[in-house]
Amino acid sequence: MGDILWPSTASGLLALIVLDGLGALAAYSTGKAFASTWSSRFGLIPAILALALGIRFLHYALFEETLLSLHYYLIDLVILGATAAYGYTLTRARQMATQYSWAYEKAGLGWRAR
Repeated sequence: MGDILWPSTASGLLALIVLDGLGALAAYSTGKAFASTWSSRFGLIPAILALALGIRFLHYALFEETLLSLHYYLIDLVILGATAAYGYTLTRARQMATQYSWAYEKAGLGWRAR
């Protein structure tokens, strides 16, 4: 599993945990920010693509991993994209339940009509 999710170097797993963990926090905050400003979910796409590039660069600069690796870029992108979508959905559900409390109520990760 080491070659699939992280490179088989001495610091591969550590790099994945530290950098993608911090990147996931940034992606979650990005998702919350887009939802808080009532922006479209599609606006997250360029932001997360850029964030994944930045995380990939940090993998290269700090842990001497391959910079232009499509495989590991896509892994970072999936992790960050899922985290950003989670932050966006939670924030939007809270907004809908608060702003339109007469019409919607919070239900799990989303909202439903009353």
